Amino acid sequence: MDSGLRKARTARGWSQERLIREIERYARQHLTDIASTVSLRVYVSEWENGKRTISDRYASLLRQLLGVTDEELRGAPTAPVLATADGYDDLLSRIDAASSVGTSMVDAFNAQTELLRSMDRQMGAAGLIDQMTGHLAALEDALNFAVLPSARRPVALALAGASTLAAWQAIDSGAVERAWRHYETAKSAARDAEAPMYLAHAMGEQAFVLCAAGRPALGVELVRDAQRSLSQSGSPRLRAWLHATEAELCAHAGMVDDCRRALDKASGCIPDGPEDRDPDMLSIFLNGSHLTRWRGNVLGLLGDAEAVSSLYDALQGMDPTFVRARAGLHTDLAHAHLARAEYDDAQTHLRQARLLASRTGSVRQRRRVDLLSERL
Repeated sequence: MDSGLRKARTARGWSQERLIREIERYARQHLTDIASTVSLRVYVSEWENGKRTISDRYASLLRQLLGVTDEELRGAPTAPVLATADGYDDLLSRIDAASSVGTSMVDAFNAQTELLRSMDRQMGAAGLIDQMTGHLAALEDALNFAVLPSARRPVALALAGASTLAAWQAIDSGAVERAWRHYETAKSAARDAEAPMYLAHAMGEQAFVLCAAGRPALGVELVRDAQRSLSQSGSPRLRAWLHATEAELCAHAGMVDDCRRALDKASGCIPDGPEDRDPDMLSIFLNGSHLTRWRGNVLGLLGDAEAVSSLYDALQGMDPTFVRARAGLHTDLAHAHLARAEYDDAQTHLRQARLLASRTGSVRQRRRVDLLSERL
């Protein structure tokens, strides 16, 4: 049987020795007692070969280091079932609890999502895995046992926003199957909430999973379905985001003319000014500066000479708290310089990208860096 620990470790490019050093570093930072280095070498080997069960204490530590769920790490069940054979009392208790979820509780759920979003963009997803898992479980529990539509809609909307964040974190951690499940949850919740903007956003992000899996043309079809589902009802910022998403996927699919048309549509939709949050769609961070960076990335995929200047403009205007996005931008610049055979510049940006990807624990960005490094 495949080891979940081995998969998570190798996804980060870590040897067993590197994992042991990271365990020891984490233990020093959090004042946690662990076994000696010699014992840890034995533990890791036996954990990966199924000869030793990962204890709860070490499982908690490993989840934070590697950004995996307990199920992915050791195959443990993630959700309880109703415990009694005659479970009506328990069922009614859950229904009563769900019916008491009012505006203040939904606001608290959304505030927790926003906190996790802020922590994610600065520190990365790996260390938030337990908090996000618990947050989603609480939201799903509240929705599953809410009976009337008036009670379900606000909880479903909160779940849709939280699930797309969890899905993007899973992509960043290299857990694509988990990401796909979260996007399906987000789409279902958006339909329950009668929120077409949230549904379109979840479909657009899910298209990136298809692209990463080697099906960019199918991703283009999905994001265009998302656009059609909105028609002209979505916010301008969301429509710009969807057009930019289409452009990137078209670039990967070799659809050059479609790509350029989508970029032009994105530029035509984006609102003026520095504001980047969409008041109707808080998952969207996009303004003219962000779109410049995105345009540079897409042009770089096409091998366009304009890409480098667009990316440097974006680097100058980037919010310093967007650490993972900055890693992506340095990777984009490395790609653009490689296309122009400017190898020293490419190497400089790859070093910066690798440092930032390591800081946030981004498997996705590290893979991009590794693929580009092979071309030097």
